[in-house]
Amino acid sequence: MDKKQAKERIEELRKKTEYYAKAYYDDDKPKISDFEYDMLMVELRNLEKEFPEFISKDSLTQKVGGHVKEGFKKVTHEVPLQSLQDVFSMEEVEDFINKTEQKAIENNIENRNYVVETKIDGLSAALEYKEGKFVRGATRGNGLVGEDVTNNLKTLKTIPMELSEKIDITVRGEVFISKDDFEKMNQEREENEEELFANARNAAAGSLRQLDSKITASRPLDIYIFNVQKIDGKNFNSHFEELEYLSKLGFNVNPVRIECKTIKEVEEAIKKIGDEREELTFGIDGAVVKVDDLNFREILGTTIKTPRWAVAYKYPPEKKETILKDIVCQVGRTGVITPMAILEPVKVAGSTISKTTLHNEDFIKEKDLMIGDTVVIQKAGDVIPEIVEVKKEKRTGEEKEFNMPKVCPICGAEAVRLEGEAAVRCTGIECPAKLFRNLVHFVSREAMNIDGLGENIIGQLLDKKLIENIADIYTLKFEDIASLKKNGKKFAENLVNSINRSKENDLYRLITALGIRHVGVKASKTLARKYKNMENLMSATSEELALIEDIGPVMAESIREFFIQEQTIDLIKRLKESGVNMESLESNENTDSRFEGKTFVLTGSLQNYTRNEAADIIEKLGGKTSGTVSKKTDFVLAGEEAGSKLTKAEKLGVKIITEEEFNEMIK
Repeated sequence: MDKKQAKERIEELRKKTEYYAKAYYDDDKPKISDFEYDMLMVELRNLEKEFPEFISKDSLTQKVGGHVKEGFKKVTHEVPLQSLQDVFSMEEVEDFINKTEQKAIENNIENRNYVVETKIDGLSAALEYKEGKFVRGATRGNGLVGEDVTNNLKTLKTIPMELSEKIDITVRGEVFISKDDFEKMNQEREENEEELFANARNAAAGSLRQLDSKITASRPLDIYIFNVQKIDGKNFNSHFEELEYLSKLGFNVNPVRIECKTIKEVEEAIKKIGDEREELTFGIDGAVVKVDDLNFREILGTTIKTPRWAVAYKYPPEKKETILKDIVCQVGRTGVITPMAILEPVKVAGSTISKTTLHNEDFIKEKDLMIGDTVVIQKAGDVIPEIVEVKKEKRTGEEKEFNMPKVCPICGAEAVRLEGEAAVRCTGIECPAKLFRNLVHFVSREAMNIDGLGENIIGQLLDKKLIENIADIYTLKFEDIASLKKNGKKFAENLVNSINRSKENDLYRLITALGIRHVGVKASKTLARKYKNMENLMSATSEELALIEDIGPVMAESIREFFIQEQTIDLIKRLKESGVNMESLESNENTDSRFEGKTFVLTGSLQNYTRNEAADIIEKLGGKTSGTVSKKTDFVLAGEEAGSKLTKAEKLGVKIITEEEFNEMIK
């Protein structure tokens, strides 16, 4: 490669690594696997070594990836939180040890021991203590400046708020999510049709870097401490000695730490961790080899980005071939039909894999998967098994093409894929797979607002077969409800009253409660005003619906598909027979249209209204509400803790009003 080609490739690699590092460190949403990213960095590092005239301080080989997220206070680290030099072979490990050994001989260092530890797959953080009390915590950020996440770190049960000694100390640890907790989180997200976390590291990072500490508290975060950054009044000779002291102080210290004296012992320790990694409760992405003698570390020093006294050995991802025996479809709680690969069981990275998700039909087409194919399996992030390759050269001609079902495999309702979406969905509102989720939505505050009928009670009603569909809510008997709780007569009385009150709701609430894809409260109000009653709405064509402002063709198609289903028609009939209102209660003539032509955006917490209540008032006075701020926005109603919408409004010069000013406007 000549200089011109090298320069072009270096520039290309820098752009790629910056893009992927931003996705990984800043957005917590990786675009490629760790291994693929590592290989790009290795190529960049080697080219810069061969052509040093092209080295730039902006290259990720010279700095730590990551920036401070907007909304967090910046924290300047008194001692930088550096990253580690990655190595990918035992030869590189030997080279590192040989060089340090030579330096040790030159400087008459007696302690030539090493400590091999697990490289925990998480987010690095510094914890600061004054007089033994936790006072501040920060993320690594770019190594020099991080994010103040003190309140979020206080939600971690394994971080001591007070140490066993009154000492000033700053320590470094890795925040992570255990393998079991990660799998549970993703399972719940899959059931709720939320985007899955790519790996445990990004799940942990995204959870810790939340502006709302309540969200962090709801996530199963843990931490292992692995280093003393700064300590007042104490001196240590070795790293191993430091770790033992940290344990006595009350810290949750990295449990895997092996003392080694020779290259052979270091290699055996790395192999031991690799062999036993599947038995660990937490994920790792390598093994760290550290010089034990702290004084020797000072002599070895650091580069701008990495210490010269440690390296991180990265284990290669394990891949195995197996047979794709079948593809079956599962129906999630929101109706998404997901294809699952049934595999000839194969052991990968210590786990036996017999099935894995195929995500959607686009994934199957992209991989050109056929039933009977020989496929290559890899565990992404050492947790999620995935098909990474099809061995087409091994096809025999007996493989079978797979097509997504046209009807739901659970209830037989039509399965549709709407324009612009990857998912195929069951359209049946009474599909057993979706029933719990549909019931919870139907009774929610924004929908039919049946107070007292929460998830726990719905679960009990379903378990006892007291309800088997949505309409059964309106046939519940007093004694059945009372049986759910000890001394439950008062509860039953209140719930029966709440159910009866919901029969008198406006039509828009019923439309919202039906959970039509893409149709929220705002669109439901528009439809109720336009069609006046349920019968008219059910008769509307998709062409007619698409012409309504705020509806559009995608929503129109979704509405039409929903109302032609037999399950929907049957449900509406039974709800009507139970006395549920099917008419719009809004007056045909709005005599007060003071907000006509005006668009409001609501942000932050209001004292006297929910956002929906404020939106109702605006719409009844002829105005519109929007979820985004633009130059066309007339007013931004800002409550407490208003966020980025307020900032954008200020930049665009949009008029910002307080709740008090809003009250004056609606008098």
